[in-house]
Amino acid sequence: MRWWSLANLVSNAGTWMQLTVQSLLVLQVTGSAAMTGLSLAVQAGPGLLLGLLGGAAVDRWPRKLTAAVSQVALGAVGFTTAALVALDLLNVPVLLTLAAVTGIISTVDGPACALLGNDLVPRRDVPSAIALGSAVHSIGRLAGTALAGGAVLLFGTASAFVANGFSFVFVAAVIPFLKLVDRSAEEPETAPEPEPAAPADPRADGPDGPDEPRQRAGGGARDGLRFFLGRPQLVLLAAITALSSVFGRNYTLTLAVLVTGPLAGGAGSFGTVSTALAVGGIAGALLAGMLQRPSVRLVAAMSAIGAAFQIAAGLSPTLGLLVLLVIPMAIVESVSDTAGTTVLQTDPPPAMRGRVLGVWRSLSTGWGLVGPPAIGLLMEWTGPRAALVIGGLVVALPAVAGLAVHARRARRTVADAAGQAPVATAPEPVEPVEQPEPVRVPVPAGVTGRDGDRAPTAVTVS
Repeated sequence: MRWWSLANLVSNAGTWMQLTVQSLLVLQVTGSAAMTGLSLAVQAGPGLLLGLLGGAAVDRWPRKLTAAVSQVALGAVGFTTAALVALDLLNVPVLLTLAAVTGIISTVDGPACALLGNDLVPRRDVPSAIALGSAVHSIGRLAGTALAGGAVLLFGTASAFVANGFSFVFVAAVIPFLKLVDRSAEEPETAPEPEPAAPADPRADGPDGPDEPRQRAGGGARDGLRFFLGRPQLVLLAAITALSSVFGRNYTLTLAVLVTGPLAGGAGSFGTVSTALAVGGIAGALLAGMLQRPSVRLVAAMSAIGAAFQIAAGLSPTLGLLVLLVIPMAIVESVSDTAGTTVLQTDPPPAMRGRVLGVWRSLSTGWGLVGPPAIGLLMEWTGPRAALVIGGLVVALPAVAGLAVHARRARRTVADAAGQAPVATAPEPVEPVEQPEPVRVPVPAGVTGRDGDRAPTAVTVS
């Protein structure tokens, strides 16, 4: 797990180096902000359209091989982009093509790497592993963003893409040496099994053991969607996360407008707020590592608390108070994200998890595309302060209402169970049975006994 965490740190740092430079590069090549947005949409589009198919592929193919091949492919895209930038051959059609290819590969790479990390630890440690991954992601984001500026200044724009390419190669080189946990030696999971499928072919085990099936486990992409929609906790998790993502998580937009507008700050002030967000996110991820059995209720509670901090941030009169509010807001939202990811990756049975993550990728891409324009329009109509307050209420009220309904149902269930339980009663006392008086029966005279002796004159009968 240590090597996998290190590989993830390197990969995240490289990815954020590229992402930091990519928008600037598109703007330099095209001179159009609209084209910059289009390139991001083209890269995200495959996740929306092909997420189900990518998840089904992860369930069907050997996990380690799938992750390694996808990492090599992403590295090849990075090296290709770097070469085109260095040779000054990058144009708009090529740029959009590379963005689309990256998006297609990511539909497989995302769920494959996420589930591979879970396969490296015992089942009871999966929440801690996910929390560690969240912390590594946050640290990699900080490091990559900081390194991007220095790399471009010293070596040029192409250097960020070269660094990202090597980061993928490093991950691919680590994967073959990872040792998967033998799940057969652990307690069986309590999650319900999917619908019966055809018996597995014993020859279908992958090279990494029985946890690496090559067969089509449990059906295709439609089965993943059907399973997801049939699990109320997953549907509720999607609803809570969608509201939070659209109205509560676009802080790079909402807080930027708040800091540079009503609070009259500049780029340096927003950098301070961004650093506070990152620090809170790392602290929240580390705190979430102590979770043992996260639930959708915890996600809803943390989302409501985070929304309350968002409302307070929107009403903040000074930059200093905003920074103080942003840190706990980021902490509770990081705990919420980690808990939701844990539920998402542990609630389905193992043979269905890739497809569930594929469904989630499609959904998250959808609300990721809808969120920034929606909150942007809300800020245009109401201003940044009101947008933060309204967004917080939109997130908090349904979460609190759902928690109240669940608590009421839980109390009713407990009361019904108590009413149906048999009441222990003391046994009734047993009355003593009256014994009848003995009756003396006279014996006729002259009757002798068996041995010739004279019989008694009377016989007592009880």
